[in-house]
Amino acid sequence: MSNNKLLRLGIFGTLITALCCFTPILVIVFGALGLSAVTGYLDIVLLPALGAFVLLTVYALFKRQTA
Repeated sequence: MSNNKLLRLGIFGTLITALCCFTPILVIVFGALGLSAVTGYLDIVLLPALGAFVLLTVYALFKRQTA
């Protein structure tokens, strides 16, 4: 992947994951779909995903500066 694609993926993933972490969007959607039992596990998935996307963004920015 090129640096621009990595950077776009990192920023987009960070924004979407942060939106789902800090607002009740997924809780509302899962409740409407009848999957409210899953909402207890969202933090287990979303927080590591947020960390991974932030690290990907930092990596892409670092690669962009060194290239």
